Amino acid sequence: MSIVAKRCGVKFTPPSIIIIYENKTTGKMRKRVIPVRNFSQYSDCSRAAERLKHHLRHSVYLECVSSAQLERLHLLLRDHLQGVSLEESLAAHRRSEEEEDLNKLSDEELSRRKAQMDDLFQRNRRRRGDPDFVYDLEVEFGESSVKETCSWDEEQSDQGF
Repeated sequence: MSIVAKRCGVKFTPPSIIIIYENKTTGKMRKRVIPVRNFSQYSDCSRAAERLKHHLRHSVYLECVSSAQLERLHLLLRDHLQGVSLEESLAAHRRSEEEEDLNKLSDEELSRRKAQMDDLFQRNRRRRGDPDFVYDLEVEFGESSVKETCSWDEEQSDQGF
């Protein structure tokens, strides 16, 4: 059975992950509500997302959903259990993604972020067989682009060399 997930969401009462998917063999759109069991406000979201992704009954529906997206949905559920509103939770996670310092992460979290970056790179990569592949692509950046200056750029003294 070939299934393609179209949308993912979260339901707070009872805690559930909602998947709207298309069954490719029949062409029908369906909705599946996956209950999140044994999850509390102290649970590890990444471990819960991996456990759900590899669950025997749900793995078919979640194989095309990224682990990062499942982890974000679990973060929303955990924040709701802690009493944080949906808007505050979304804003906090958006801010934390923007201003995150990778030097301060643990080795496990850093390797997870690197895996996410590698996955994004592989999805955006252009190969020779792709229809929009250009061998010698030249991009010219206009003058309107922001140029960053640095203090050592301004110094014109090359006397020591």
